[in-house]
Amino acid sequence: MKLLRVGPVGQERPAVMDEAGNLRAISEPEIDGAFLASGGVARVREALERDELPVLESEGLRIGPPVARPGKIVCIGLNYRDHAEETGAPIPAEPIIFMKAPNTVVGPYDEVLIPRDSVKTDWEVELAVVIGRTVRYAETREEALAAVAGYAISNDVSEREFQLERGGQWDKGKSCETFNPLGPWLVTADEIADPQALGLRLWVDGEPYQNGDTKNMIFHVAEVVRYLSRFMVLEPGDVINTGTPAGVALGLPGTPYLRAGQVMELEIDGLGRQRQTVGQA
Repeated sequence: MKLLRVGPVGQERPAVMDEAGNLRAISEPEIDGAFLASGGVARVREALERDELPVLESEGLRIGPPVARPGKIVCIGLNYRDHAEETGAPIPAEPIIFMKAPNTVVGPYDEVLIPRDSVKTDWEVELAVVIGRTVRYAETREEALAAVAGYAISNDVSEREFQLERGGQWDKGKSCETFNPLGPWLVTADEIADPQALGLRLWVDGEPYQNGDTKNMIFHVAEVVRYLSRFMVLEPGDVINTGTPAGVALGLPGTPYLRAGQVMELEIDGLGRQRQTVGQA
């Protein structure tokens, strides 16, 4: 099932896409942690099966981020061997964890703003994991995956100078406004047979830069969820960005960082496609 939120910024309303590709309004107040924790996915599925949901007119309708107000965004750094190698970083022995401000989340087609004084704004196509139930101290792969509500595309936009050259932790190069386009859909976990068998791709101005596969993650989704639950309580609505494959500007000759007016396009198998125009803050 594909859940999404549509409408102007700050006025999004929940919807679901049916098998024919139509958008249907759902009666839930939001797609958020409370919705996921209270069995909202099952309620929507039942209403859809009973054909109780009205069709929405989708012409010209903005698609917002599929999850409202994530409690936290937890990110895994250097989780693809080829990405670690292209940046000259050692292969991590344990997952590298950093946080991203929840208010970085925007819709999958919204503008991405280059921060003021930025010279190294970069792209990162990533598989996002959305948590559907509280998980703490998960012991097994099965327990970890049972806590996953679904998956989405995430663009973990990063400012490399802020992140790596200005001291402190990575967060200030990751938490600028608009730095986390998410969506277009939250695809429920039952539709993704194997989260480690998904191709990821990214283009800038039509030129391909990233072409990877989640099978090449150093730490797979189940291990990431299990590992994180040892250090923090994961709650419904939390988002985990699981890392990016090779092909970011940081690791390329000439470091072709983003400029205003450029267009990023991203896709992950089964999860749809994003497109963002780059602007200036």
